[in-house]
Amino acid sequence: MARNGKRGAGGSTPKTGGSVRRIGVGGTIPKSGSARRSGTDTRPDRNATGAVSASRHVLDAHPVESNAALEDVVRRQLALIGENPEREGLRNTPKRVAKSLLWLTRGYEMDIADVIGEAVFQEQHDNMVMVRDIELYSMCEHHMLPFFGKAHVAYIPNGRIVGLSKLPRIVDVYARRLQVQERLTDQIASAIQVALKPLGVGVVIEAYHLCMMMRGVEKQNSKTITSALLGTFRSDAKTRDEFLRLANR
Repeated sequence: MARNGKRGAGGSTPKTGGSVRRIGVGGTIPKSGSARRSGTDTRPDRNATGAVSASRHVLDAHPVESNAALEDVVRRQLALIGENPEREGLRNTPKRVAKSLLWLTRGYEMDIADVIGEAVFQEQHDNMVMVRDIELYSMCEHHMLPFFGKAHVAYIPNGRIVGLSKLPRIVDVYARRLQVQERLTDQIASAIQVALKPLGVGVVIEAYHLCMMMRGVEKQNSKTITSALLGTFRSDAKTRDEFLRLANR
């Protein structure tokens, strides 16, 4: 989807200075922006001219330009459900919905390497690092309805640590796309594994899905829990048990 010819027009990550070193696999971290609308599509993001775009890696709130073609689609949807797109309350709805949808799926424009930036540091710490209760909001790709909840992310360093704020940002990179919770969990764990090459990674997500709360089976209190365990989190029972115990406290 061309976003008004401006795919990923963001700035760069500010330099932190000091002795910070950027470390990745082979000196680089693979581009997450190449993960398109499909979980298996590996084509790079391109702008309206066909050129590979720069990543818009800042996940904080920024103005989003609308898209005329997307507005036309929303306007047509309103007419198809029997509404009058020209009445006062709906006149600006197509623009609002278009901007909202582009913002809610802005993770497609994000790049893991840029999100992490230079916040990877040499540190001999060999115990678990965990950030709990990371709020996440995503959209089910089956019905394009929200699912929301929290993620618990942990890793055991192997000579390198990452700035703590980068873990929630990695969650947002993948959550702000059309998703299924199972794939979202795996993508977060894999991104941390590739970026840091730690001894192990563990991710647990607990989420409520509106696609099964406000429609379909309409089960209001159902919660979906998924996990992804890599390295020692999978191979070592004590590490796995510690992580799951901390995640479920």
